[in-house]
Amino acid sequence: MSRAQLIGRLQELQKLPKFEKRDIRSIAGFLQLEALAKHVEACEEAAAR
Repeated sequence: MSRAQLIGRLQELQKLPKFEKRDIRSIAGFLQLEALAKHVEACEEAAAR
């Protein structure tokens, strides 16, 4: 998955009530692609709980 697609997924997750008061996207600029993918996966798992 491309960096743009992963950031798009983070943007959608950011809109969820669970993350509305937390910034989950700013770290995306510092992470390598593999780490960014893991971050998105962790956020998706947290949102599912």
